[in-house]
Amino acid sequence: MNTQAPPLTVEEYHRLCETGAIAYDARTELIRGQIYPMIAKGTLHTVCCQNLLQQLFPLMTEGQILRCQDPVRLPNVSEPEPDIAIVRQREDNYLDGHPEPADILLLVEVADSSLAFDRDTKLPLYQKYGIELIWLVNLPEDRIEVYRQSGAGESYRRGECVEFGGQAIAVDQILP
Repeated sequence: MNTQAPPLTVEEYHRLCETGAIAYDARTELIRGQIYPMIAKGTLHTVCCQNLLQQLFPLMTEGQILRCQDPVRLPNVSEPEPDIAIVRQREDNYLDGHPEPADILLLVEVADSSLAFDRDTKLPLYQKYGIELIWLVNLPEDRIEVYRQSGAGESYRRGECVEFGGQAIAVDQILP
């Protein structure tokens, strides 16, 4: 007997939040129709996100928005909250809905205790919906993994650089 609940749609998930069925201060995200608790952020995770914001913000060009730990909508049954997203500016400034795959220029997941979930669940989901550029900041292994739709993943360590928008960023400036 299957005891797993049927997948929730994004709209159903929002209704649960609006009605208080999910507490307003609960840290959750919707992945493939299932509600997952978000793991508390440790010091390394927090410092890494701070470093990413400091390094990426100066690279922003007109028409780009830097978002931190905000939802993105993946059609119908997923609304993850990546640690960092760079998205295209939209005329509605995202008042009509969260960024969707076509809006996303870069997604970054910072993984410490969440490494297996980020790599095995969220990364394939992002790839399935055609997100072109994904960084997985792998804190346990002290590296940044870069995934593109157009090729296999690449790994960058201290002393090397990753690139966004034709600009190089030293891995040492991102990793805590």
